[in-house]
Amino acid sequence: MFRTALAGLRAHKLRLLLTSLAITLGVGFIAGTFVLTDTIQAGFSQRVTAEADKVAVAVGVKESPAVLPKKLLEQVRGVQGVTEAQGLVRAAAPLLGKDGKVAGNLPTTAISVVPGALNRTTIVSGTGPGSDDSAVVVDKNTAKTQGIKVGDTVGVLDPKQGRHEFKVVGLFDTGVDQELGFTGALGFTQATAERMTGAKGFHEIDVAGSDPAALKQAITAALGKGYTVMTGQELAGRLAQGAGVSTEFMTAGLLLFGAVAMMVAALVIYNTFNILVAQRTREMALLRCIGATRKQVFGSILLESAVVGLLSSVLGLLAGYGLGTLAMTVLRAFDAPLPTGAAVSLAPKTIAIGLVIGLAVTVGAALLPARAATRVAPIAALRTQVEEQSFRTGALRMVFAGLFLLAGIGTTVVGVMMKPGSQLPLFVVMGGGVLTFLAVLILGPVLVRPLSAVVGWIPGRLFGVPGRLAVDNSGRNPRRAATTTVALTIGVTLMTLISVITASTRVTLTAKLDSQFPVDYLLTTQQRDAAVPRSIAEELRTRPELTSVVQIREKDAKIGKQPTSVGTFSGPLKPALVSGTLQGIGPGQAAVDSKAAKNLGVRLGGTVSVRTAKAGTVPLKVVAIVNGSDSPLPAVTVAEPVFDDYFGKVPDSRVMVNIKDGIPPDQARKVVDAAAAAYPTVQVTSSTDVRGQFDDTLDMVLMIVTGLLGLAILISLLGIANTLSLSVHERTRESALLRALGLTRPQLRRMLSVEALVLGLIGALVGVALGTVFGWAAIHTMVDGARFSAPAGQIALFVALSGLAGVLAAVLPARRAARASIVGSLAAG
Repeated sequence: MFRTALAGLRAHKLRLLLTSLAITLGVGFIAGTFVLTDTIQAGFSQRVTAEADKVAVAVGVKESPAVLPKKLLEQVRGVQGVTEAQGLVRAAAPLLGKDGKVAGNLPTTAISVVPGALNRTTIVSGTGPGSDDSAVVVDKNTAKTQGIKVGDTVGVLDPKQGRHEFKVVGLFDTGVDQELGFTGALGFTQATAERMTGAKGFHEIDVAGSDPAALKQAITAALGKGYTVMTGQELAGRLAQGAGVSTEFMTAGLLLFGAVAMMVAALVIYNTFNILVAQRTREMALLRCIGATRKQVFGSILLESAVVGLLSSVLGLLAGYGLGTLAMTVLRAFDAPLPTGAAVSLAPKTIAIGLVIGLAVTVGAALLPARAATRVAPIAALRTQVEEQSFRTGALRMVFAGLFLLAGIGTTVVGVMMKPGSQLPLFVVMGGGVLTFLAVLILGPVLVRPLSAVVGWIPGRLFGVPGRLAVDNSGRNPRRAATTTVALTIGVTLMTLISVITASTRVTLTAKLDSQFPVDYLLTTQQRDAAVPRSIAEELRTRPELTSVVQIREKDAKIGKQPTSVGTFSGPLKPALVSGTLQGIGPGQAAVDSKAAKNLGVRLGGTVSVRTAKAGTVPLKVVAIVNGSDSPLPAVTVAEPVFDDYFGKVPDSRVMVNIKDGIPPDQARKVVDAAAAAYPTVQVTSSTDVRGQFDDTLDMVLMIVTGLLGLAILISLLGIANTLSLSVHERTRESALLRALGLTRPQLRRMLSVEALVLGLIGALVGVALGTVFGWAAIHTMVDGARFSAPAGQIALFVALSGLAGVLAAVLPARRAARASIVGSLAAG
């Protein structure tokens, strides 16, 4: 039987090509994911190791807001075994862009570049600052974003908002430091870094020495408690752990898509072996006639699947290596902020995982068809043609489908009714989706016939006799058709779900933005602190182009032991209220945000005691509860004159501006920009800019996810092509008979193409229904007050492309059927 199975594989080399391709794509995606993330992780490790080699011991603070006092450096230098010690300065110093405004949404971080062996700054272009206090090095990503080159002059603000000019002498790489990569970084000499940041101490002290373990003990004993003392290797571990967070999320996300691809591939393999076993009924029966046992027949099918799985997995590993290499090439070409210098390689772990997954999925998918092969009676060898498998609904199938459907609907309803915002409701809805999909999977053969009649109504009339034959064929073997379409259903379901979530998120965020940002322009600082001069709003109020200017001020205070933001506003602002009123609010009164009211345990008419900077602790009666989710106000709001009595004349935190009707936005923007021009830290943001950022992000996510799910669609189309190809072979005599009765070659091709079209549309329509329902359920678990939106154009495109792809998948099988000899096919039957 072993030799017979291998001989069968050699005799039909092309028979399992598409099946092999499906598993190759699935394994290739998973292997490519591991190759990509392993290479990036190796790059992180190289960077971390290089940094760790320069440091014997690193001294830091246990609480990040605190700094190491300067006298501590001399204390460390006096410890026996220390050959060198350097204090590192690290704090905010805003870089100014070419427009004179602070660059980015967060202040850039200034660091000190120390000379000698403890220098951990990797210069990639130019030189370091050395001892030149007028020089600066800029991280390469910030330089690229802001258009800065070596030799340029840049402006940087000191703590008092004074502007200083520096010459850019080099560009550096932030390496594995995720914080610097996020904020952007500037490198100065130590003296300049202290001057530009106002730092009163060090962020870290790096120590060089010959015995790190002994040095750690000696420095710990010398400094006492309150400091963290790590060896260079421990520092490397902490840096690597921080850098590895992003790669872990990336790996998990990509592997999720790989798992979807493998599930679709398993369905394709199952369908393929199912059809092959049906086609080889006479062959199996002959083997049984000449003495083969059921166990041997079962083993021969599993052997075929193992050989196909092994070969496909090996090809998948090679494809994955190619995908990983291609991804790294693209990342290098776009200068991605990831360490891409490590060599691309297939790790033993990746090889083992790829082979095991490929073999397990292929052999697992072949188990049921192999079991069916053992039931072939020897008498079947005497039949002249293969009998079409009959299908009966069965009470047991309906009972199981009903139970899964009820469980799925119930679980989904529970998830939707839970409080949104946490992961648990989303996971509950996902569980409901899986149960519902299992119900659809069980009901698939039952649904195929009515769906094919509905979907095929128009093609059946458009294409005449070939169209009607195609519709009949699509529902003739419901089990096979259902298994064929379910692979496509998975891909379309996920693509529709992502589209619904993206569209609903866009609509929901736009609505929330309209309520929270009900203005045309917002003036604020990078750190969102009280640093917008009041004179800006006063000037804007004199401009005829503007209809309203609202100032919001706030300061941190305490209510009991709980830190709370207390503020005020001036201008025509009408926040949404839960209860009470803000009209006539005066001394001793306050409006409280609904979330803060819940945390403080206070109601309308109650009292809160606020500890203020100038007036001490003052009791405030709550006269209004403000809707916290739709209000720009701070947690506690008091009257404007009272706020000045409590905290002094603090600057504005935000200024909100509305344009007068009929004024062109460009003209109004110039007015607002001119008012803020003298203040580099004040940024002007329009509601259009904010919406544009949301839209760009959502569009990018949708594009990436659609591209990744395209793999599942591709594999499912291979399944349709495979099924049609094998079905054409199975129906050779039937096709020849139709040709003998007058069906022309073009009509036969048309019949098979319409059959593929109907199958593709069935899978797409079921996927659209599931994706829309569970997309709606998912968005309700993610965002409070979510609004439903289904992008009809995108969904219609998914359906149309599924039908078109089904037709394209049928081209080769239909061509092969049309070319077959009528006499030869009838004789073969």
